[in-house]
Amino acid sequence: MMMMKFQNQFNGVESLEQRRRETMVGPRSNGGGIRPREAFSSINGGRRISFPASAPPSAPGSNAGSDVGVLDFNKEDVEVLLNERMRNKNKFNYKERCEQMMDYIKRLRLCIRWFQEVEGGYLVEQDNLRELLQSAEIKCSEMEMLMQNKEEELNSIIMELRKNYNLLQDKCAKEQSDKTGLMDDLSREKEARIAAERLQTSLSEDLEKIRQEQETSSQKISSLNDMYKRLQDYNSSLQQYNSKLQTELSTANETLKRVESEKAAVVENLSTLRGQYTSLQDQLTSSKASQEEAVKQKEGLINEVGCLRTELQQARDDRDRQLSQVHTLTDEIGKYKDFTGRSVSELDCLSMKSDELEAKCSTQNDLVRTLQDQLAAAHKKLQMSDLSATETRKLYEEQNMTICDLRIRLEDAEVKLVEGEKLRKKLHNTILELKGNIRVFCRVRPSLPDEVSSTDAKVVGFPTATEAMGRGIDLLQNGQKHSFMYDKVFVPDASQEDVFVEISQLVQSALDGYKVCIFAYGQTGSGKTFTMMGSPGNSEKKGLIPRSLEQIFETRQSLKSQGWKYDLQVSMLEIYNETIRDLLSTHKSSSIDNGTSAKQYNIKHDANGNTHVSDLTLVDVRSSKEVAYLLEKAAQSRSVGKTLMNEQSSRSHFVFTLRISGVNESTEQQVQGVLNLIDLAGSERLSKSGSTGDRLKETQAINKSLSSLSDVIFALSKREDHVPFRNSKLTYLLQPCLGGDSKTLMFVNISPESSSLGESLCSLRFAARVNACEIGIPRRQTNVRSSDSRLSYG
Repeated sequence: MMMMKFQNQFNGVESLEQRRRETMVGPRSNGGGIRPREAFSSINGGRRISFPASAPPSAPGSNAGSDVGVLDFNKEDVEVLLNERMRNKNKFNYKERCEQMMDYIKRLRLCIRWFQEVEGGYLVEQDNLRELLQSAEIKCSEMEMLMQNKEEELNSIIMELRKNYNLLQDKCAKEQSDKTGLMDDLSREKEARIAAERLQTSLSEDLEKIRQEQETSSQKISSLNDMYKRLQDYNSSLQQYNSKLQTELSTANETLKRVESEKAAVVENLSTLRGQYTSLQDQLTSSKASQEEAVKQKEGLINEVGCLRTELQQARDDRDRQLSQVHTLTDEIGKYKDFTGRSVSELDCLSMKSDELEAKCSTQNDLVRTLQDQLAAAHKKLQMSDLSATETRKLYEEQNMTICDLRIRLEDAEVKLVEGEKLRKKLHNTILELKGNIRVFCRVRPSLPDEVSSTDAKVVGFPTATEAMGRGIDLLQNGQKHSFMYDKVFVPDASQEDVFVEISQLVQSALDGYKVCIFAYGQTGSGKTFTMMGSPGNSEKKGLIPRSLEQIFETRQSLKSQGWKYDLQVSMLEIYNETIRDLLSTHKSSSIDNGTSAKQYNIKHDANGNTHVSDLTLVDVRSSKEVAYLLEKAAQSRSVGKTLMNEQSSRSHFVFTLRISGVNESTEQQVQGVLNLIDLAGSERLSKSGSTGDRLKETQAINKSLSSLSDVIFALSKREDHVPFRNSKLTYLLQPCLGGDSKTLMFVNISPESSSLGESLCSLRFAARVNACEIGIPRRQTNVRSSDSRLSYG
């Protein structure tokens, strides 16, 4: 099954590589397809990775992994390598089998080295693509900023030009309106001047006419006076009658006074004067006729003389009125002359203003022409900027297309890198399983809020080299750097989900019928219990135990459609002061009295490598909720104490075991798997923990069991004949996991604080020794039914 998984994984990588060659190298040539590994050669800087034609992967005794610098694998090579089976003429010839196994491991190492080379090439290509993407994004952002600055500058210039243009248009319109108003005033003044001149000429003509009429009237009056003198001589004879006429004359004088009072009313209308003047002439003619008749008739003469005197007085009054009218007209003429002079001066001022306005208008017209020229130039600049903007946009779109292409290539490279990493892990796990090594994961916990770090207290580092990324860790002590390499290293920011993803395949192996053991090791307060159990009530911080059980139950449900049925049994115990305690026991007699348990639990190993603990409580479980309840119950029964290094320090070794029994009704295949999840108590120094009394005894028992574990690991690494598993209950319980056919994984937890540097260095050295140990090859348990229903440890 493992070989089929590797083959499927390689098929996926081969298809990804084929798509990558088609996108990067180009279309197939007409002659004969694509050259193999063309993309890999371009990734590795032109370095051709090839496998010698004379040494196929299945050839025994090949030392290409150590002597040949270039190697190449294709799909058929890997399939042959994965599907290869050991063929021995004598199955008891273990030396030949070991040599074949070592050769097979060497070729697997060659394959892994090839995948590492490909992975390195992918990483280099990914870095190059990221650099290209970053440079393209920087250029794009610079072009965008430049285009925005140009657009803002041109927009500001256009806005200023538009404002100036609008202001000049307003000024020009205002000046034009003022000019039209002044021209209208000037035309009105000219018309008024012409009308005044016409009125002056008409008044002068009327004055001349009046003067001529006055002269004729004065001549008539002089002639009448002469006639009056001649009539006085004639009237002397008529003295008596004249007295009567005197009385009548006084009456006429009174009448004359009344007529003088009416003088003002007569002055108002000059046209009536002319009529009266003509009537006067008529009266004069009639008086002449009457005088001629008076000569003939004496009686009528007196009446005619009275009439003539009355008419004479009226003529005098008319003369006075005409004189007054002449004086009035003269005054009016003077006023008109003054008004005409003022109009002429105002007309001169208006003409000067008109000239000034015409000059100003011409200046404004020149300025408007200049602004129009500037506006035309601005429009040209705007058109040029539009052209440059379109070019910039085209360049920007091209850059975006390039960025999209680079992103697609980067995503493809990341996908290939992930697939290659998965395949590398599987091949690495295969080698470890064939070698029988214990896998080791290292996890560095984050600093706690109440921990105060010094300024130079960064003692833990993580290398960034390709071969050590995610697998290496560095410790700095007194200026000396200690470097370690493990199967996986988790940084402080790694989540519980990230950690579980790495062991999910190992948990799956338990359902496949393997014995799986995962245990956490480290000093107290380094995060072992958090890694295994997590934080209760927080789904995101669940530990490996609840997550493993959730995966097992989900997989069991999904495998029902394939005919699989699984029965699950759970047990939980702790080793406290070298005494086994059943954490799920319902009897009070199992409680600890003076450090010893009332019930004794014995550990037994059978011939099949299974471990049994007598009288241990086994609980059948059907859901993850039941297991969560049992875990909570066990956590309440577990021994926990407070020390100077940890407020809730685990004072015992906690062992969670899940026994899995599966049957496929269609194929009648049976599997039996065991999943052991162990939270070891933390190692601590008495000088730092400050333990006394019972805590001192607990610390001594913990350190003794961990020291026995170290002795077992040391003996395994030295391949000694005798391994001291019986020195402690912990090592004796873990004997099938450390020296049998189990898949074993160790979590080494360390603290990032400088005060814990010594303990962290010891833990990492112990983990490196564990990683170098070779135990038995994992064996799948199928077609076997166990008659004992109790849980075993393996």
